[in-house]
Amino acid sequence: MKFNLISAEKDSRPVYITGNFNNWDPRDGDFQLELLADGKYTIVIPDHLLPENIEYKFTKGGWENVEIDRYGNITHNRKIQKAEETEDIVEKWRENWAPFKKEYFPVIELISDEFAIPQLQKTRKIWALLPYNYYKTNRRYPVLYLQDAQNLFHEGSEFGNWEIDRKLSLLAEYGRGEVIIIAIENGRQDRINEYILEPHALAEDAEGKKYIRFLADTLKPYIDLRYRTQPEREFTGIGGSSLGGLISIYGGFLYPEVYSKLMIFSPSLWVNPDYDFPMMNFKSPYKTRIYMYGGLKEGGEMAERMKEFEKRMEWSENQYSVQFEFRMSFNPEGAHQEFYWSQEFPRAVEWLFFDSGDDPKEFAEKAASAANTDTENL
Repeated sequence: MKFNLISAEKDSRPVYITGNFNNWDPRDGDFQLELLADGKYTIVIPDHLLPENIEYKFTKGGWENVEIDRYGNITHNRKIQKAEETEDIVEKWRENWAPFKKEYFPVIELISDEFAIPQLQKTRKIWALLPYNYYKTNRRYPVLYLQDAQNLFHEGSEFGNWEIDRKLSLLAEYGRGEVIIIAIENGRQDRINEYILEPHALAEDAEGKKYIRFLADTLKPYIDLRYRTQPEREFTGIGGSSLGGLISIYGGFLYPEVYSKLMIFSPSLWVNPDYDFPMMNFKSPYKTRIYMYGGLKEGGEMAERMKEFEKRMEWSENQYSVQFEFRMSFNPEGAHQEFYWSQEFPRAVEWLFFDSGDDPKEFAEKAASAANTDTENL
């Protein structure tokens, strides 16, 4: 079947087609369109690869660069029956997830400038990012606890930031923004000690055990009292990047009754080269989802360490009562930087908390309808 595309927008990036015939892979080299002339593309897909009822979309090499309409809105999946040829038009393309719509931006609240950490005898600044319509509904939400708040959404942060406020607005537009983010600032000069579990050459005064006790025993109960959360482990996640990712692994493994979802970006696995992560053993197995991302330009054998980590953890399932479900993601161009963690954040949130294969436009419309119903019932 021949797919023809016209895209008048000036954009030199290659075009891909993705759909229910290639597991919705948005950058599948076998499905890159041929550029015929300025703005005209084509591809012929063998019949045996196509189902009778075809759903598809065009991308510029990723969901962050997917087709949108002229107003910057998400579009329905294209749906057709198998035929000889089809003609399509794309009016605009997303670029690095943009544009972001202000009406979907999360409500950002400073919980405290000096939230007490009794386990460490310190205080810390902590933020909550709430769904854009949090105060217009009565529903409860899953929660994700993230480390290094200084680098998550503040403009002008020293190392750049994940722009999670913008990414949450995008997820909300797609009907997948119904999650509360609790952002905990790091201890600055104490960051290394707090993000490493036990004494180490890098942190002789490691306080990681105390820190993850604070998250589970002090902070989470407070958040569950203050906000409309879904407090059960099935709706609770923890995550971070680099050393923040490492301490999140420890938090998930030592408190499996608290967290069922781990968002681990570019983890500093070299700190524990033997992969001897402590795990609690319970009578009933706890199912835990781990979304792990790494860039192939990070150095330090990042990809190899991540693959070995997955292998070791799956082997440990026979010894402990934790059952893992992994999603590994590697970016060939990825460096150890906030920019790349920002790009991965929406994909990780979706897989950990939603994992829906629905048409994104239909999913968003259903979510909006449900939100309107909640508002009416207030």
